[in-house]
Amino acid sequence: MFTCVIRYHVDLEELQAFREYARAWIGLIRKYGGIHHGYFVPGTGDEVLPATTFSFPGLGTAAPADVAFALFSFPDIAAYERYRVAVAEDEACKAATAKFNETPCFSGYERSFLIPMFD
Repeated sequence: MFTCVIRYHVDLEELQAFREYARAWIGLIRKYGGIHHGYFVPGTGDEVLPATTFSFPGLGTAAPADVAFALFSFPDIAAYERYRVAVAEDEACKAATAKFNETPCFSGYERSFLIPMFD
């Protein structure tokens, strides 16, 4: 198993559009065999979140306020490759892409593939 972690630079004025984008992709990943662990967005100010303090003073820095994350897993590379082929032809994927092009809700993203250290 491996997990894909995507770090987005979101437009804080378009968080609702990002939520809609996320909802579409959660469904697509599940439809094609992945396990979606969720999207995580910055607080909007209404939530009470902990202060950013660090266990190792001098080493940590607060992340930018416009960072969001998505995490999803596939059992193996073959399953991920099947998902990539199938989702490219899926009408819901095409609709999500068109919606994003109409209302861009993030300005960039980084993708990492990670494996668990321990079982």
